[in-house]
Amino acid sequence: MNAKKQAHQGTKKRIAVIPGDGIGKEVIPQAVSVIKATGAAVETADFDWGADRYLRDQTTVPPDGFTMLARDFDAILVGAFGDPRVKTNIHAKEILLGMRFKMDLYANVRPVRLLDGALCPLKGVEPKDVDFVVLRENTEGVYTDAGGVFKQGTPDEIATQEDINTRKGVERIIRCAFEYCHKQSKLNGSPRSKVLMCDKSNAMTHAGGLWQRVFKEVSAEYPKITAQHMYVDALCMQMVRDPRQFDVIVTNNMFGDIITDLAAGLQGGLGMAASGNIHPGRTSMFEPVHGSAPPIAGKNEANPFGAILTAAMMLRHLEFKKESDKIEAAVLEAVRHKKTTQDIGGVLGTKEAGEWIVRRVSE
Repeated sequence: MNAKKQAHQGTKKRIAVIPGDGIGKEVIPQAVSVIKATGAAVETADFDWGADRYLRDQTTVPPDGFTMLARDFDAILVGAFGDPRVKTNIHAKEILLGMRFKMDLYANVRPVRLLDGALCPLKGVEPKDVDFVVLRENTEGVYTDAGGVFKQGTPDEIATQEDINTRKGVERIIRCAFEYCHKQSKLNGSPRSKVLMCDKSNAMTHAGGLWQRVFKEVSAEYPKITAQHMYVDALCMQMVRDPRQFDVIVTNNMFGDIITDLAAGLQGGLGMAASGNIHPGRTSMFEPVHGSAPPIAGKNEANPFGAILTAAMMLRHLEFKKESDKIEAAVLEAVRHKKTTQDIGGVLGTKEAGEWIVRRVSE
């Protein structure tokens, strides 16, 4: 343990807060207020990394920024990145993807939980029917940006994009999925018992072959957990047809990106979706799944619950279980009583919805 974290052990956990762009600057302050209302022994520090800073002085990440975060903080709470004023979106790439890759946050963990049946577009679905988790490999795949363009702008133009899969990367995310299944329970307290690996190995034979071999080897170490497999297209169909069948899903970077947006639709949309970017034992980063949403930024319309549930997820990771439970219970109550933003049936603004949660958590 480094000296800085050791100095804070037994006192307060340190959280770096990076609101980012767009609605991130509205929802993250609400999440921070909720964290403070729980009374959790944490302290926060704000960072202005984002489009405004980039446009002001061309800084995306300060020198040694990622080293500083890993050294001085126990967790990072991030908003969203993306601003139409930055056409290349370079700041988003260097901050968000940089954090994932350079801090080696290899496990993107996305819980998919339906709080109220009215939020799900599927008919007759109850909250107990949508309660699973997707673990997405977070540092490899097509997001490594390996490839290139040849003869650009001509009729003979060729573009290649490489899908990078290493034995180390595949094995550790699959093992992480089995460990998660082994240790975590569903919302109703029943144990999780199934890990499903999703790929497209019938078309992507080389990368898929590696995933298939490793999944078979690792699953043999967990005989009490049922190991399953689906191709990604079949999985998408089954998620809509019968989400009850899933416990833990593990997949690569691109498929995980796609299926978790579909999964978010089952729980009320991106505004309700939380996620963590985790490396067990190291400083990890937590971010709501939604983007910066420029069209509604600054209008007090954005749903803060994704950010607030992300804060709850972060507190649980930091071993503040009681405080995390408080937040999740308050959000559930808000949804049931329609003390929410318009996207999920309420009439409150971003700030007002956040303040409602603060009051409930404070009681």
